Amino acid sequence: MKSTVYEGEWLAARFEENRPRLRAMAYRMLGSLSEAEDAVQEAWLRLHRCGPGSVENLSGWLTTVVGRVCLDMLRSLAARREDPLEELACEPLVSLVKGADPEREALLADSIGLALLVVLDTLDPAERLAFVLHDMFALPFEAIAPIVDRTPSAARQLASRARRRVSGTAPVRDLPRQHRAAGAFLAAARGGEFDALLTVLAPDTAVPQLR
Repeated sequence: MKSTVYEGEWLAARFEENRPRLRAMAYRMLGSLSEAEDAVQEAWLRLHRCGPGSVENLSGWLTTVVGRVCLDMLRSLAARREDPLEELACEPLVSLVKGADPEREALLADSIGLALLVVLDTLDPAERLAFVLHDMFALPFEAIAPIVDRTPSAARQLASRARRRVSGTAPVRDLPRQHRAAGAFLAAARGGEFDALLTVLAPDTAVPQLR
């Protein structure tokens, strides 16, 4: 009994270590904090059913499960013709909690990237997933392939097609600035480089110091 309790506590602790990253990843794919929480909770329920001894690479397993759950949710939303971005107006986008952490940085980046979320929402669910996981989280296509149920080559094509569609929405007359803005956003999404993004998007704006 003690061994079972200890294993359960160990599994819960490891899951909590991954929760901020999983929640940030799900939020970028779904555009809704409440739906992101649902996706992460579903991953926990599946992990709890599997047990601690059945998963070798916990981080990779959780990424795959959350990705698949998000993909199912996106497909369901598309089938019902619902717009998850409508919920953004009533959900907090930035958590100004003292001390930096991955989730705070991800939400901070997303709060200034709503335009990109609008563009992402026009993508096919599989395209959106491949684009977000590769371009924003630097996951290799070999890891993305089983999540979207494609070969690595097909997953690469999904991300490439999504990338072209995202780039095609910006004015062509200022292509260098478009590229700088895209690069700054991805850097902010990965590392919370808020100052660099604001410098590109609004060079004449004073950057506030967030504490």
